[in-house]
Amino acid sequence: MEKLRYIIIPVLLLFLGSNMFAQEVSVEEADSTDLIQFSGLVLDGTGDELEPIPFVTVSIEGESRGVYTDWKGFFSLVVEKGEEVVFSAVGYKTSTFIIPDTLTDSRYSLVQLLTTDTINLPETVVFPWPSREHFKLEFLAMEVDNDLASKAEENLAERALASMVNKVNMDGNENSDYYLRQQAKSYYSYGQTAPMNIFNPLAWRDFFKAWKNGDFKKKRKNR
Repeated sequence: MEKLRYIIIPVLLLFLGSNMFAQEVSVEEADSTDLIQFSGLVLDGTGDELEPIPFVTVSIEGESRGVYTDWKGFFSLVVEKGEEVVFSAVGYKTSTFIIPDTLTDSRYSLVQLLTTDTINLPETVVFPWPSREHFKLEFLAMEVDNDLASKAEENLAERALASMVNKVNMDGNENSDYYLRQQAKSYYSYGQTAPMNIFNPLAWRDFFKAWKNGDFKKKRKNR
């Protein structure tokens, strides 16, 4: 037992000494690092009242890393001393800030002001007549022959409008609305199996109601 004790004690002392040496090295490396926790607010400095700007891109110049501000204009990211931080947002002038290389603390805060960079032009309405009153008079006095009236009736018919709906592509607003509806639909069953209408009693109720009303026969006749 005494021989075993003489062997274990030196091994423990050697292990503790190497562990303390590693801790000292890691502390020295941490003290010499250039990493800074950079936080702050991005505000709209155009008017008299300072208001937060959400979703401002806060990125590092020449790097592929950065963050966005939240609804209150707050951001926080890790940077290095001497790096150039770029603040950019749609409708605002891009601004930059260089992290001082003389910082002694590992944290740095900033309030960044951005000014608007858009010009709102007044609405312009172009008419071939000198005034709206002249346009109304000319429009009311316009004679429509039978050919134009028949073409207008054909173009406004229910079948013609239905075919146009199927052929005309959706615009930007319709595409965005469709995308948001699909996202909301996926969130409804997030984390579980999507519900099937075959097990939905409300869907069966609508099916029998449409069957009794003859909606399916009307669709076949319209085709």
